[in-house]
Amino acid sequence: MNLSRRSLIINGAAATAALAATQVFHPRSVKAQTGVVNLYSSRHYNTDDALYETFTDLTGIRVNLLEGKADELLERLKIEGANSPADVFMTVDAGNLWRAEQANLFASISSDVLTENIPENLRHPEGFWFGFSKRARVIMYNKDTVDPSELSTYENLADDRWQGRILIRSSGNIYNQSLVASLIETNGVEATEAWAEDFVRNFARPPEGNDRAQIEAAAAGLGDIAIANTYYLPRYAKDEDPAKQAIFEKMGVFFPNQDGRGAHVNISGAGVLASAPNADEAQQFLEYLSGTEAQAFFAQGNNEYPVVEDAELDPVVAGFGTFKDDTVNVSTFGENQAAAVQLMDRVGWE
Repeated sequence: MNLSRRSLIINGAAATAALAATQVFHPRSVKAQTGVVNLYSSRHYNTDDALYETFTDLTGIRVNLLEGKADELLERLKIEGANSPADVFMTVDAGNLWRAEQANLFASISSDVLTENIPENLRHPEGFWFGFSKRARVIMYNKDTVDPSELSTYENLADDRWQGRILIRSSGNIYNQSLVASLIETNGVEATEAWAEDFVRNFARPPEGNDRAQIEAAAAGLGDIAIANTYYLPRYAKDEDPAKQAIFEKMGVFFPNQDGRGAHVNISGAGVLASAPNADEAQQFLEYLSGTEAQAFFAQGNNEYPVVEDAELDPVVAGFGTFKDDTVNVSTFGENQAAAVQLMDRVGWE
C-alpha cells in the first residue's frame, strides 16, 4: 500500500488546542525524505485512493494523506505555519481555495503543463491554485410534477410559479454561497438581492440537510425541484437498493441558462503550499492531476466532470447530456463570497 492515510476529526471549542497538539507528520523527518508528497485534503471520496496510488506507481513519489473538513484543515495550516509538513492543500469549491489564498497559504506556481491543460477560468489568475474537476449546480426536477419546458434559468426560479416548490440547503453551505456569488458577478448585488428575496419565498420548506436530502425530498413530493450538484444523483443509480434506484428514475436534470451564459460550475482544486518541504514533488503531483489518466479517475470515480475535455465521462453522467457552462473565472466566487453571505442573510435565507 503506497498511500498513508490519516483522518482529522475536530469538533467544538477545543478545535484550536487539538489542532496545535496533533501532529500527523513530524516536520524534520518529512523534510529529510525524498519522493514524498504530504497532502491535506477535504475531499472525502475513497475513490481518490486509486488516483494517488497510480501517481506513486508512475513516479515513485509516495502520497501521505491527511483528511479533514476544509475549515479544520485551514485552521491547522495556519497554526502549523512555516513548520507545516503539508505540501498540497486540496479541497472542494473555489470559495475554500480563496480562503486559503487570503491566508497567504499558497505559493504561485508557473507550469506550462497546468496552463495548457486547465482552462483559464478554472484556475487562479496568478497560479495560486488550480481546478482539477468540475461540478455543475443544477436544477433537479420531479418528472411527475414538472415539465422541463417550464425551466429556463436560475433567475426564473424567483417566478411566482415556483412558490412552495423549491428545495435547497442552507445559506451556510459554501456551494450555495458560490452560486449566489456567481450571480453577483453577472447581475450585480442589487439585482441579485431582488432575485433572492423572491427565490427564498418560493422555498418548499426551511433549508435542512445536504444535497442528497433535497433530491430525496423532491422525489418524495415534499417539493418539485431540488438545487444540487450533479455528482450526487448518479449515486442513486448505482446503489444496490431498489428504493434508491427509484429516486434516480424519478428525477430529471436540467442545466440552467443554456441560452445565455451557461450553467453555474464550481471546482475541486488544489495548490502548492508556500511552506511546502517537497515543493517540486508537489508541483509534479498537480501536473499529474491535470493529465488525462487522472482526469478519468475524477470523472468516473466520483461522477464529476473533468477539466480536460477529452477525458471520458462516467456513463450515468454522460446520460445527462452535454451542456454549456458559465465561463466566469471561479476565483470571483471567493471575491464575492462576503457580499453573497451578507445578501443571503438580509433576505432571510436560513
